[in-house]
Amino acid sequence: MKEKIIIREAKPQDAALMLEYLYKIGGESDFLTFGQGELKKSEFEEKEFIENAVKSDNALFLVAEAEGKIVGNLNFAGGKNSKVRHTGEFGVSVLKEYWGQRIGKKLIERLIAWSKEASIIRKINLRVRTDNLRAIALYEDLGFIKEGIIKRDFFIEGKFYDSFSMGLFID
Repeated sequence: MKEKIIIREAKPQDAALMLEYLYKIGGESDFLTFGQGELKKSEFEEKEFIENAVKSDNALFLVAEAEGKIVGNLNFAGGKNSKVRHTGEFGVSVLKEYWGQRIGKKLIERLIAWSKEASIIRKINLRVRTDNLRAIALYEDLGFIKEGIIKRDFFIEGKFYDSFSMGLFID
């Protein structure tokens, strides 16, 4: 039987569970911007990070929860200054054992809905490695378009990887 997945906004009291999640996921995929053991954050710092997202009107921090543990997350941050407050970038990840359950899609759909409701965000940006075909297909399915290539964006085990810059206009 599949576990029930709940998509919700993160709360400061999620900090310890969030760190546990991040430490695990860092070793599960080379598509993330950090690897296993590279995340150096205290529970206090993570709590502060979540609190800042919760307080901001142009930021969103979502978690996907299954049976009390975090199995996915999406973090979106809009620009700080008036000229760029309307746009921001997100990162999304899901624990490997939960891949294929459309959790990432549900997280992004929630971000898009929130952006439309809030009426502050007019454009959502992301970066994705050019060889992450599953993620690119998902983003395109949700309406994101490729806007450019960022050369040598990742460096992993002696090899460079390019990324696509992708965006979605919010009307």
